[in-house]
Amino acid sequence: FCRVDPYGFERPDDFDYASYEAFFSRYLVVLTRRAIKWSKLLKGNKSIQKSLKVKRYIRKGIPNEHRALIWMIASGAQTNMEQNPGYYHRLLEGEKNDKLVEAIKTDMNRTFPDNVKFRKTADPCLQHTLYNVLVAYGHHNKAVGYCQGMNFIAGYLILITKNEEESFWLLDALIGRILPDYYSPAMLGLKTDQEVLGELVKMKVPAVAELMERHGVMWTLVVSRWFICLFIDILPVETVLRIWDCLFYEGSKIIFRVALTLIKQHQAFILEATNFPDICDKFKQITKGTFVTECHSFMQKIFTDPGSLSIATINKLRESCREKLLSQG
Repeated sequence: FCRVDPYGFERPDDFDYASYEAFFSRYLVVLTRRAIKWSKLLKGNKSIQKSLKVKRYIRKGIPNEHRALIWMIASGAQTNMEQNPGYYHRLLEGEKNDKLVEAIKTDMNRTFPDNVKFRKTADPCLQHTLYNVLVAYGHHNKAVGYCQGMNFIAGYLILITKNEEESFWLLDALIGRILPDYYSPAMLGLKTDQEVLGELVKMKVPAVAELMERHGVMWTLVVSRWFICLFIDILPVETVLRIWDCLFYEGSKIIFRVALTLIKQHQAFILEATNFPDICDKFKQITKGTFVTECHSFMQKIFTDPGSLSIATINKLRESCREKLLSQG
């Protein structure tokens, strides 16, 4: 059995190799079938037009060999990179903000300590690439600078694209466009979206919302890392990548679909909780096990389980939640 997964992450001591093998041998068949379909769709082109077919393909998963390209195209990062040749390297060569650089350096060793590719001893060591992407981004988007959580996201992008400049533009697509205001100093967008999730749970899984209220558990306690890290280190790698496939194409409402599916699927389990620490523990438990490992069936569930979820509904909730937060300010 391989102690290290294909992305460089060391598997924990209690890793269930048997059920993973069973899942992966089935999933490999799916991946092979998808890869053939994607190759036909792309026909060697470096572009795709947004369409229902493409959306369907993306929901069924992008094969790893096409993943970086499709993320780049779907998110608009490709266009931005082509329109700004040399920009990334100019950022790295320019004047640096010492405080920003210091903050990023501090986080280097804390980023994926369980990933062999990010170790100082690795060759090439991805810490250097990660440092460059984050420093460039901090100078590109001064309003955000650097905030914890970004290191994990940039790290994942580097593992998939294996390309520094592409990782930078994808990070820009996520932080600048796809996720509304998650990493700005006040993190208003992040706080808003946690409240929006609370409202959606009230609508779709009222018993859980009621339990949270009864025990005074704030949503931010149980889900903030889901939002900040986009499920990195919360769900298995393959599942996170499938979520990101859709995130780059369909935008931030995917995060709500995933969160609602996790909660709805484990409603009975969560409702067994009888006190505050118990609830927090249940929320840690629901992100483990075969339900989340079986990424293919999991992704089918996120589009059926929560029912209809329009961006209009989410935007309306965002408005009211943001106003509420600002008035408490």
